[in-house]
Amino acid sequence: MQQLSINCCIFLSCSVKNLADKIISFNKNLHYSGKLPHDFQVLNPYFNNPETMIVMEKFYRKYYSDSNQRKFLIGINPSRHGAGVTGVPFTDTKRLESVCGIRMESARTHEISSVFMYYMIESYGGAAEFYRDIYINSPFPLAIVRKSKGSWINANYYDDRELFNDVKDFMIDSLKKHISLNLDTSEVFILGKKNAEFISKLNQEANLFNKMTVLEHPRYIQQYKSKEKDLYIDKYILALKKF
Repeated sequence: MQQLSINCCIFLSCSVKNLADKIISFNKNLHYSGKLPHDFQVLNPYFNNPETMIVMEKFYRKYYSDSNQRKFLIGINPSRHGAGVTGVPFTDTKRLESVCGIRMESARTHEISSVFMYYMIESYGGAAEFYRDIYINSPFPLAIVRKSKGSWINANYYDDRELFNDVKDFMIDSLKKHISLNLDTSEVFILGKKNAEFISKLNQEANLFNKMTVLEHPRYIQQYKSKEKDLYIDKYILALKKF
């Protein structure tokens, strides 16, 4: 009887998933098979490069191997040079290695949004403290590209009305799956004013969040307001750390 009890305890402890397990499972099962307008494509980093899955798992095992509730920071959709390569939102390979200690052998990327994000994370208290409190993802969690003058460039889910209508249901479903990870929905933090306009539409339809706080997008800050980045860093931290 005692041996049976011990075996049951072992089984239960192994079967209970922490947050890292749930996020990794979500990413492994990511797939978009819906419609897209002409000249748009969706890129799945986990299909394109096997090492992406490896470094993504290392990241979430390192920072999310617990069951604590976190605040939700919502981006637009991954870029080809950030999460589109590493599988980690707003994290290029440079900062994945230099800050998070995870080296990616098969790719080397520099992504402008990642530069600002990790300046802010350093001021917040470092990666361990930041990721202990915050979960980052996007309503459309895969990279989108658009054909322009014969080449493929980054695109946002809201760049085209038909594109938004095609992916809207998928985004609502993705946001619900993020929330089910045990995220705080009393207040969420949206990166980018235009992004907030469209997420507000999703929220009106699906009633996902109580309050939305809008922060300037890291790419906008780093590209156009870099001389004032300390002011934006303070704005982020005041918003994210308030109780």
